[in-house]
Amino acid sequence: MRRLAAALAAAAALCGEAAPPALPNAVRGDARGLKPLGEARLRVLLWHVYDAALWSDAERWSPDTTFALDLRYGMEVKGADITARSLQEMRKLGFTDTARLARWEQAMGRIFPDIRAGDRLVGLSVAGRETRFYGERGLIGVVPDAEFTRAFFAIWLDERTSEPAMRRRLLQLDP
Repeated sequence: MRRLAAALAAAAALCGEAAPPALPNAVRGDARGLKPLGEARLRVLLWHVYDAALWSDAERWSPDTTFALDLRYGMEVKGADITARSLQEMRKLGFTDTARLARWEQAMGRIFPDIRAGDRLVGLSVAGRETRFYGERGLIGVVPDAEFTRAFFAIWLDERTSEPAMRRRLLQLDP
């Protein structure tokens, strides 16, 4: 039985189905019991932008549970560009209140660091109430706004996302 399990694990790794790396310690300390649900890679043309993994404390993802989205970057990205792209995607999803978007832009601008290849950025939704952001070394910021939490994670998890194949892989919706 052990040989079979080892062989299956090796085959999954060769097929790119290995489990994502463990979440940073600070995330695991703030949200115990998270398990990986799905994983996907974002490529733009030939560039590997990031690998994403969705973690949840439930068997199936729900916006009302505690969950984390772990982004492991394959290239350099300016924090200001992450903020700008996040706002662009939120607008496409119907979040259009100008004052609210301005507050969110300020919050993300304070939180999102410039990224180098190999860096991680983890967003933790605390039961839909707030979003905590972590780097490899720990907590880097909190947005205590339930509507921001809904809008931010909708970028990847809403049915209207600009990356539906990524959403299906993260949520394990593909057969």
